[in-house]
Amino acid sequence: MLNYIKQAKNNAISNEEIVRSLVGVGWPIGKILAILMDNLANPEDFDTQAAVIVRNINKSFGKVQALKDVSLEIKPGTVMALLGPNGAGKTTLVKILTTLLQSDNGNATVAGYDVKHNAKELRSVIGLAGQYAAIDENLSGKENLEMVGRLYHLDKQTAQIRAQELLERFDLLEANNRTAKTYSGGMRRRLDLAASLVTQPKVLFLDEPTTGLDPHGRNSLWQIIKELVSIGTTVLLTTQYMEEADHLANSIVVIDHGQVIAQGTPQELKSQVGGDFLELHVTNHQEAYQAAQLISQLGHEEPYIDAEAGKITLPIKNGASVLTDAVRLLDEADIKIADIILRRPTLDDVFLALTGHLAQS
Repeated sequence: MLNYIKQAKNNAISNEEIVRSLVGVGWPIGKILAILMDNLANPEDFDTQAAVIVRNINKSFGKVQALKDVSLEIKPGTVMALLGPNGAGKTTLVKILTTLLQSDNGNATVAGYDVKHNAKELRSVIGLAGQYAAIDENLSGKENLEMVGRLYHLDKQTAQIRAQELLERFDLLEANNRTAKTYSGGMRRRLDLAASLVTQPKVLFLDEPTTGLDPHGRNSLWQIIKELVSIGTTVLLTTQYMEEADHLANSIVVIDHGQVIAQGTPQELKSQVGGDFLELHVTNHQEAYQAAQLISQLGHEEPYIDAEAGKITLPIKNGASVLTDAVRLLDEADIKIADIILRRPTLDDVFLALTGHLAQS
């Protein structure tokens, strides 16, 4: 009975409907209450099933192994950020979880449906916005959204109402009758995201959704994601942007070369780095390596050098006193400093510490 209740709750069935169903198949109401009371001492028995469960997924394309034993879980009503550089395997995993691609082995469930054996049922409860806008450029914005609604078997009136709601939410109402080919890149992106929400999916997959958006569009999308999560939607977000993951995610999985190399909350991952960072820019970028060599004695690890930007980042443990020491050393070498700060770890630092390179590379 408990398994049934978990599955029913995962499928958003109300408590009243669950009780009616159990009584309808012969369970006495007294027995139902007794079993539930007996299990109150084990509240984990009532935890809803993870919205997404991935176990040992592998995928190869010829000799290239895109995913290597990837495992993760996403709690219902939360945002997980899948963080990694281009080619890390993020999009491949999204395609597998949305039934667009089959894994070589391993298994996964989304909203309680097996991605291989229940693909048809799964597609009805998820939304997907890929890296590139998938819209019909010869239809208007409104027609695009209504078409998606009809393809998902919404009746005509419901599809029209839902399209109107989304056009307003994504600030596309004034352009709703224009053909999509006249839209700017940012408008097309917003229309594509709106299309992924037509059916109010339980689980939403966003593959680098802010690519091509200006800062205003990006912030608007962030707000929409927060609103969706507040009403119970589960979101898997792939991104290269540390700020995006830090701002939105309840949990983060860091993936590199097809393997999960770390996972946890943003704060948990930052705590792995430890200490503060001395970050400075030299006026003459050609002096970056010399400057890094001079101040390396002040840190507990080797500095990271971005010679093109004239930037040096050094992990430290001695706090503010390092600032004056760094300024003194560089001044003695006649190396001019354009900027120098002491800061807390960011997710950029986490990725760099884990992989030896930045996520954008």
